[in-house]
Amino acid sequence: MTANSDAPVPAQRVAFLGLGVMGYPMAGHLATAGHAVAVYNRTAAKAGRWVEQHAGRAAATPREAAEGADIVFACVGNDDDLRAVVLGEQGAFAGMKDGAVFVDHTTASADVARELAGIAQARGLAFIDAPVSGGQAGAQNGKLTVMCGGDSAVFDRVAPVIGAYAQAVTLLGATGSGQLAKMVNQIAIAGLLQGLSEAVAFGQRAGLDMDTVLGVIGKGAAQSWQMDNRGRTMVRREFDFGFAVDWMRKDLGLVLAEARRNGALLPVTALVDQFYFDVQQAGGGRWDTSSLITRLR
Repeated sequence: MTANSDAPVPAQRVAFLGLGVMGYPMAGHLATAGHAVAVYNRTAAKAGRWVEQHAGRAAATPREAAEGADIVFACVGNDDDLRAVVLGEQGAFAGMKDGAVFVDHTTASADVARELAGIAQARGLAFIDAPVSGGQAGAQNGKLTVMCGGDSAVFDRVAPVIGAYAQAVTLLGATGSGQLAKMVNQIAIAGLLQGLSEAVAFGQRAGLDMDTVLGVIGKGAAQSWQMDNRGRTMVRREFDFGFAVDWMRKDLGLVLAEARRNGALLPVTALVDQFYFDVQQAGGGRWDTSSLITRLR
């Protein structure tokens, strides 16, 4: 089920937890769309800067941010970070009103999505797992792809609001389905980037003008988003983009753990994960994921 509507979206009271490279612009798009936004960030000064830029309200705790909100969004680092902002006396669930919805944009495990959805239901709340694809540029430009898991009626409530920063918002099944779909996304990207790295490195060894070659093959069957947006920067050894190797390794760890549970065979993904470990060991943990090519030079 994909949300497609150009109808006006009524203003909502919302909260956004986590103002990293993704969350900061996502929360900004919500404010620009006319929603009343409260923000929480572990580093309070960053929440203060966001309020200076967008108005809204900075909260000292996730609970305070969530009080009175119709929808609470989160985009934090991992399962433990998510539990830290959701659970406990100062967590978001403690402050949310009956019937409010928690939308988790963190790339996390399907298990934590199911865990938190169960706790939410017991408290009279709703939960949607909604990891995103599109990177920092997608967040800044409001062009993210959002993969959701949860109840269809709840999805219908939140999808128009998510549309403030997304070009596609799709419900893929029950709770956890969004996280599983994000894993599929990362599997595909990992293999694709390794193939692109090998292609560029081979072409350079062969003495080809790789900018020209990429322009040619990018019009055929080899074309991909990664080739269009990272191929030429790989040639120039430019890796200062949004999605870092450290984050990809975190994501691939989730993928490989899920594969061990469901029996999927992921030989290429496991190999590329080790290649990313090599990049980390070489000091490239904060480089863009296209830095895989550095292993081949």
